[in-house]
Amino acid sequence: MPTSANDTVDLATRIVDRIDELIRQAEQETKPLELDPVRGQLFELFVTANGAGYTDDESTPDLTADGLCRTLSERWGLADAAKSAVQSNGRMANDQLSKMRLLWSVMRMWMEWNYAWSRWHEFHRDQTDTDNTAV
Repeated sequence: MPTSANDTVDLATRIVDRIDELIRQAEQETKPLELDPVRGQLFELFVTANGAGYTDDESTPDLTADGLCRTLSERWGLADAAKSAVQSNGRMANDQLSKMRLLWSVMRMWMEWNYAWSRWHEFHRDQTDTDNTAV
């Protein structure tokens, strides 16, 4: 059964909403994103996004690390906060700075997972070949 454009957008929106929810919850509870259970939950969302093709360059919707960063920073008003801080030669508010740090953590993990995921077959080719010849 073909996937409709609405289904595609709906899945991408649910992924982004859940990532947003996990980040906000971790921030509120002052828990690092890089540790389980949050890291594992974020990874599951990455796997879903990757499986749907959303982490590929030029994908629509764009859930690459850059696309995810752009979407969440727009949602949280980080671009406007950064522009205001630069224009006023001041600092960003602590809550906005905290969100930027958390977003960078998610982006870094997302990029690392994408890199590892895309190269997995290179490092497991021999094992797969061995498994096939043993039969």
